[in-house]
Amino acid sequence: MSAGEKAKAKAEQLVGKTVRKAALAVHKDALAAKGAALEARGKMRGAKEGTKDSFKR
Repeated sequence: MSAGEKAKAKAEQLVGKTVRKAALAVHKDALAAKGAALEARGKMRGAKEGTKDSFKR
């Protein structure tokens, strides 16, 4: 996993989690869903890179 892709995945997860929690605090369900989607996309990006790495070895 390249360092840039790993950082991108972690940043996406962090932003998604932050947006989701902030939106839930102010009762904005649509924004909370967008934050959850961002977080999930970051997790999937990390999983993709991890799988790609395992086949390189």
